[in-house]
Amino acid sequence: MISYNPPCMTSERISELLAPFLEDDRLSEKQLAQISTYNELLTKWNAHINLTSVRDPEEIITRHFGESFFAAKLLIPEDAQGLAAIDVGSGAGFPGLPLKIWNPELALTLVEAHGKKAIFLREVVRALGFSGVKVFADRAENLTEQADLVTLRAVERFEKALAVAAKLVAPAGRLALLIGDTQIEAAELILREVVWEAPVALPLSRGRSLLVGRVPA
Repeated sequence: MISYNPPCMTSERISELLAPFLEDDRLSEKQLAQISTYNELLTKWNAHINLTSVRDPEEIITRHFGESFFAAKLLIPEDAQGLAAIDVGSGAGFPGLPLKIWNPELALTLVEAHGKKAIFLREVVRALGFSGVKVFADRAENLTEQADLVTLRAVERFEKALAVAAKLVAPAGRLALLIGDTQIEAAELILREVVWEAPVALPLSRGRSLLVGRVPA
């Protein structure tokens, strides 16, 4: 088997690609190095298992990392302490792992039932030297914990996943969805008890938004 070694992207180029999503905020050299390592691993593993349909390393930065950091900027203060998040149907780790890069103090649970994808997530966690990250390699409905923030992005069976994700939100916590605009109305109808904020358009996207709602206490 021929091994594939993806090209290393410079920190300057990663910062440039993420600028539309972070505006005036800038990531540290350590954070940019973590993104580079993560991106290289994703590109390498994606040649063997289907983690993302996006193949170009720069497009991975804008499409996956960009959306995730845009959400992180709006949802999590960089220096916040004691926050916990659950990423449902984590897949290749978005937006969960970028949330952890944004705030290293975040206690994070990545929920991914697909065995090989869960192995990939554990490899990224190891490579980035993270502590406080758990990969739950099972279905989300079997998870018994709750968190202040629950995220959902690009999952199959959206309506079912949405109901499961809502149950994982702690009282007065938030549910954050990175979804297509056509899914917004469905989300608001399915979870009528959630107090939804106005959706925020994702930079550089075509018809995708961040929709955040607060669960009653």
